Amino acid sequence: MAGYVARVAGPLVSAKGLDKPMMYEVVRVGELKLFGEVIGIQEDSVYIQVYEDTSGVRPGEPVEGTGHLLSVELGPGLIGSIYDGIQRPLDVFEQISGVFLTRGIVANALSREKIWHFVPSLDIGSQVEGGTVLGTVEETPTVLHRIMVPPDVEGELVWIASEGDYTIEETIAKVKNGDEIKELKMYHRWPVRIPRPVKEKLYSDTPMVTGQRVLDTFFPVVKGGSACVPGPFGAGKTVIQHQLSKWSDVDVVVYVGCGERGNEMTEVLIEFPELKDPRTGGPLMERTVLVANTSNMPVAAREASVFTGITIAEYFRDMGYHVALMADSTSRWAEAMREISTRLEEMPGEEGYPAYLASRIAAFYERAGLVRCAGSPERTGSATVIGAVSPPGGDLSDPVVQATLRVVQVFWGLDQQLAFSRHFPSINWLSSYSLYMERVGEFYNRALATDWLQKRNQAMAILQRESELLELVRLVGYDALSPEEQLYLETARSLREDFLQQDAFDEVDSYCSMQKQYLILSAILQVHEIMLELVRKGGDLRQILANPIRERISRLRWQREQDLPPLEVFKGEIAKSFFEEVMPND
Repeated sequence: MAGYVARVAGPLVSAKGLDKPMMYEVVRVGELKLFGEVIGIQEDSVYIQVYEDTSGVRPGEPVEGTGHLLSVELGPGLIGSIYDGIQRPLDVFEQISGVFLTRGIVANALSREKIWHFVPSLDIGSQVEGGTVLGTVEETPTVLHRIMVPPDVEGELVWIASEGDYTIEETIAKVKNGDEIKELKMYHRWPVRIPRPVKEKLYSDTPMVTGQRVLDTFFPVVKGGSACVPGPFGAGKTVIQHQLSKWSDVDVVVYVGCGERGNEMTEVLIEFPELKDPRTGGPLMERTVLVANTSNMPVAAREASVFTGITIAEYFRDMGYHVALMADSTSRWAEAMREISTRLEEMPGEEGYPAYLASRIAAFYERAGLVRCAGSPERTGSATVIGAVSPPGGDLSDPVVQATLRVVQVFWGLDQQLAFSRHFPSINWLSSYSLYMERVGEFYNRALATDWLQKRNQAMAILQRESELLELVRLVGYDALSPEEQLYLETARSLREDFLQQDAFDEVDSYCSMQKQYLILSAILQVHEIMLELVRKGGDLRQILANPIRERISRLRWQREQDLPPLEVFKGEIAKSFFEEVMPND
């Protein structure tokens, strides 16, 4: 039985007369059949957040329940698509209504006409369960799409389609459970607020290599980990998210633009299709899904957009892929929650945010992880979640930042002063941290160099020493420092300018492999140790600092990897340059 609109307050609609409504059920509101979701039930009143503009909706208009939770379609066709916050395909909407979206229009998230070449991988009679791979479809040259049994289906495979071309609406398998036979298609639906089931969550120590020196060496994140990037306006959050999307060594990238400015999302939508994937040489969009929900779109859809993104990420994770989800920014998501909560007249928490803010943020980030996937064959996959946070004025005591820091393991704190001084990425090395440091250090000590963690810690100690010495310089001046202290400042400057700084728009410096990172860091630290030894023996600091090898090290970041000298050879050249050209005073 259809209900009717009783009250309209912006995106919040109160309805009455609905028959057996359930929480988070999808409903159609008004004559235009606007898309909405039940977010509260009180006696005979049902509260609905509408994901479209409610202008012109009147009390008395019909409200129809669908009996389904807010879900996304998961199947071939996701890669390369651009959706809004509730998985409506924006490119299809443009064809239907032009550049301005028309309210109430409906379009399938996945194309029903496109033909896919299905290759079965199971025989009739096989026992299957949720997550079992039925066959494969080559979605793009980069992603082999594994067609899986939906999580809520199990039984005996009594029929499977032969290899051939099918649309996603055609039946490709039949599973018998008792007397019931279930027909399976290439796609299925899954509620966005319910995590997809897995066999087991695993311990992860494999770093997600981003090609950004300050992140990989000083504050790494593991595959299946979680990180947040808080910072004020103009500090470079979006550029870092773009860099991670381009260069991270993952199989699939899901980028969620949640409440960001339209021009920023436009830049993403224009730039990504033109970018080349450094791993394959093909377009980056061949392993990317974009969820665009800009600040001028209906505010309610922001609240769903991050759950839409993480559900898509979990789907590709379940295939056995490593997935990275970029959410930019979760502050706009929290603001949407605050607006809806206020209209519901709920008791406000800190700074007006709803009391359940922390639990919602935790529910999102805790869906990250390295997992043993459900079903067969045996496989592992990961979903790494990286969320940007935009606190007002860069205030890190903001409730959204604090709630996020309680659940994530990596904190990349952006600093406005570094951004103003043109130091990018403007990540503050003194306030940032990674709780994965020890496990990543053990991984690199095995895989890259036995002293990797030692060198990283030595570099961090020099940067911390610089902070202490700069306080002293403000009091007594630079000339009052000892030569050894002045040397620490020079080495710290070299670390900042030659290692931590990185040009996102330079063809060579935009990405730095772990081998190159280790070479640059080793060279800087070796020079520091030699200069320290010479200074302690009474050498002239100015003469020591004038060694041309230091300028050569400063140019390493701009050299292509194939042009770099072998590490051991370069170490020899560094030692030779000092001990032949710089002699300590008698």
